[in-house]
Amino acid sequence: MAQAKDKVVDVLKFKIEEDGSFKRPETSFRNFVEKGGKFEPEIAVTVVSPRMGSLGWPFANVDDYPGTDVDSLNNAEHVKDIYFKVDPDFQGSFVSIVLFSVPILWDKKTQTIVNNESSEIIRIFNTAFDEFIAEEKAALDFYPANLRPEIDKVNELVYENINNGVYRAGVATSQAAYEKAVTEVFEALDQVEKILEGQEYLVQNILTEADIRLFVTIIRFDVVYFGHFKCNLRTIRDGYPAVHSLDCKTTSKLNSIAKQQ
Repeated sequence: MAQAKDKVVDVLKFKIEEDGSFKRPETSFRNFVEKGGKFEPEIAVTVVSPRMGSLGWPFANVDDYPGTDVDSLNNAEHVKDIYFKVDPDFQGSFVSIVLFSVPILWDKKTQTIVNNESSEIIRIFNTAFDEFIAEEKAALDFYPANLRPEIDKVNELVYENINNGVYRAGVATSQAAYEKAVTEVFEALDQVEKILEGQEYLVQNILTEADIRLFVTIIRFDVVYFGHFKCNLRTIRDGYPAVHSLDCKTTSKLNSIAKQQ
């Protein structure tokens, strides 16, 4: 088990790029919404650079990283500019730049942020715009009523201990906090692996929101969280065959959905 330093570990100081910026993998949330979800091309997606600098996540006019977009709506240079446009007194700072988070669901009509929590945005997209999209896309339901109690139970396990757990381990302020967080990450992965024994998906063997919410962390785990956040007891590929298989199946399923006309 790695040793955590007994001081605040600032994600802005991970020396991943030559210029000292913190690089996260391209967002898998975009793949769900734009490519694997229900709304291509009805809802536009603007992608920030994965290289976080001292001013937060930049758009392409600041950092032209491949696949990054310019903010054509607000002409913002960084995500923080959008938060301050909505609320000039927003309680963010350069010390706590991670408060200026992505994704952001933006309302072009009212010129404001509707939501900035990915799990809630997925839930919104599941049904809120069905009347405006093609019938076959509207028929996709990742949170069916009859499975909601089971999905919510899995989500509770995954969110606190895996989605959020890797960050609690990565930015732990003491060795004790790090060890508690990393242990909880792998205990939760053990539980998920057991759930998946003998079935393809987490709930009733069909693709649901629960799989997608796990997917967005698992797809990054070995390449980012294992090393940079010291969640390094085991890799997903070598230590969790059922979870790794779910990751592959979810990717394939979302790509298949995206190809539907």
